[in-house]
Amino acid sequence: MRMVVAGLGYSGSAIAAEAAEAGFAVAGTAREPRPGQAPQGVALVRFAEAGAAIRQATHLVVTAAPEEAGCPVLATHAEAIAAAPGLRWLGYLSTTGVYGDRGGAEVDEATPPAPGQARSVLRLRAEEAWRAVAAARGLALDLFRVGGIYGPGRSPLDDLRRGTARRVVKPGHAFSRIHRDDIALAVVTAARQGGQGIRVLHLVDDEPAPNEAVIAEAARLLGLPPPPAIPFEEAARGMSAMALSFWAENRRVANAKTKAALGLAWRCPTYREGLARILAAG
Repeated sequence: MRMVVAGLGYSGSAIAAEAAEAGFAVAGTAREPRPGQAPQGVALVRFAEAGAAIRQATHLVVTAAPEEAGCPVLATHAEAIAAAPGLRWLGYLSTTGVYGDRGGAEVDEATPPAPGQARSVLRLRAEEAWRAVAAARGLALDLFRVGGIYGPGRSPLDDLRRGTARRVVKPGHAFSRIHRDDIALAVVTAARQGGQGIRVLHLVDDEPAPNEAVIAEAARLLGLPPPPAIPFEEAARGMSAMALSFWAENRRVANAKTKAALGLAWRCPTYREGLARILAAG
């Protein structure tokens, strides 16, 4: 089994490492490769020169963000993808943002998308482009709609240590999150299954949670007093446009069908286990 991970970023590197440990021969791409960028056992390939690796792949994971012109992997390597004789499975990392604002209501894997943010519209277009590729070639395709990603180096624990954490209170508002290691677990599990047809899978943990609860738990683990609660209306005055766009949408993302399809339980079923895992890893 030969996997190419197109985009060795935060999640892509974890997926590549998990796949190598699971027995895949793995190559990962970077636009400007640098020494030590790839996990142990993963070949590092310049993105523009990844055609040869893709032609030899049995599995292709795409983490690269879409651009106005579409998915950069398709834009650059469509010919190699079409010519890969052993390719049988595609995995595309999208976002739960394709559901838009649901006023706190639950969405599941069968809910029709209704993106409200420009970046989510681009993600949905990229999903549709990969659907077309899979249909044309008869490949299995898993569309991973990913919640808010956190993990080592990117968590409220880090914010608290830097003194930048804010405990924002917006009644009725919750975020669906996923630990980076569970993204890797789910993607590699799906790849090993090989998939059938086209599936939508939700990479979110079991408990959508409000910001203030997660910050308070991180403070408890560090033995620190939680930051003072700040009403959202007050906090919003100092937020960037990007941050405001996340807070503008409120939905609870279900994952039961995904866990059943993959036959797995999360390593971090809630933010509590996720934060504890980060702290234990140092």
